[in-house]
Amino acid sequence: MNSAAPTVTDVPTIRQAGAFWPAIIALGVGGFAIGTGEFVIMGLLPEVAADMQVSIPEAGHVISAYALGVVLGAPLLAVLAAGWPRRTLLIAMMALFSVGNFASALAPGYLSLNLLRFVAGLPHGTYFGVAALVAAALAPPNRRASAVGLVMLGLTSATLVGVPLAAWLGQHWGWRAAFVLVGAIAALACVLVRRGVPNIPAAHGASPLRELSALAQPQVWLTLGIAAIGFGGMFAVFSYIKPTLMEVSGFSIDAVPLVLTLFGLGMVAGNLVGSRLADHALMPTIGWLLVWDAVVLAAFVPMAHHPVTAALAVFLVGSVVAIGPALQIRLMDVAGHAQTLAAALNHSAFNTANALGALLGGAAIAAGLGWTSTGWVGVLLALGGMAVFAAAVWQDRRARAPH
Repeated sequence: MNSAAPTVTDVPTIRQAGAFWPAIIALGVGGFAIGTGEFVIMGLLPEVAADMQVSIPEAGHVISAYALGVVLGAPLLAVLAAGWPRRTLLIAMMALFSVGNFASALAPGYLSLNLLRFVAGLPHGTYFGVAALVAAALAPPNRRASAVGLVMLGLTSATLVGVPLAAWLGQHWGWRAAFVLVGAIAALACVLVRRGVPNIPAAHGASPLRELSALAQPQVWLTLGIAAIGFGGMFAVFSYIKPTLMEVSGFSIDAVPLVLTLFGLGMVAGNLVGSRLADHALMPTIGWLLVWDAVVLAAFVPMAHHPVTAALAVFLVGSVVAIGPALQIRLMDVAGHAQTLAAALNHSAFNTANALGALLGGAAIAAGLGWTSTGWVGVLLALGGMAVFAAAVWQDRRARAPH
């Protein structure tokens, strides 16, 4: 492959030279590493708590520390590295993620573990944002969302393969072994990105100040609002899915992991279907997927009371992730010349949805409304997302209308 940095007009030549799939596979392995590292700790909290001599709720703070790293790191690193070549930036983000996980495995205490999980979360959003930009640049114009969906397939497939494998290692060799595995996968991703991703330069004139211009675009904020509010329902349900399946659906503790694989399958299916739909009609896809979100979460409430329907409901809740590629492409379309920051902020918004959904779902349960009340919380959040979507459509039409 020619090592010269391609220009915009070089992209079709790169596609013909067969660069698309090596790049997608490399970017997907990075997503697989991040997905495994983000979710595996949720199943290893008892082991972490015992080793660090803290309670399980206190051990859960390491999850919050990682999420905080994602929320803060996405805009910060995207702005500071605005002028970096895409491949260089991707390798740097994945290297930081790798080091953060290896260091997490060596953490001597509770405080240092929280700090190192925060560091590991910093490159998460910027990596996925830049990976989405690269995938879209290498795809035909009518397949951009599908290309982004293929990159995100690494993240969703981690719930099926990476997380169970790392959890098995953590249970048999100690929780630190899980982070060693994640760090090794991330290091492999660095090598694959170096070999498989074309050396695409940053956009002409890219600078931190220009990236910050994205924050002046109303459509950027509205799209982020759709993600932060409308997507929170999935996390409201999933954050408490284990006790719901045991207390309401009647599953044994040994059967819960098998049921949760359906959630991963739902994520994979939703990601693939949602990205295809977004290629054909972007804004209608976002609107209808918000409706699907509300319907699925409402159906979860009665379906959770029987093992068979509960298993199907878990699959359907996972499919809600279908809206992710569509929102990623929408942000890239409305950000103007500040696409790096906007694309990275998408993952800050999704982690905000994670925190919001878990908080409101927990509040409903604490108020005595029952385990399945998380479904109704999810419906309210989906309706909130629809309201933001309606505001985005109205503002867009108003901006395009002749004076």
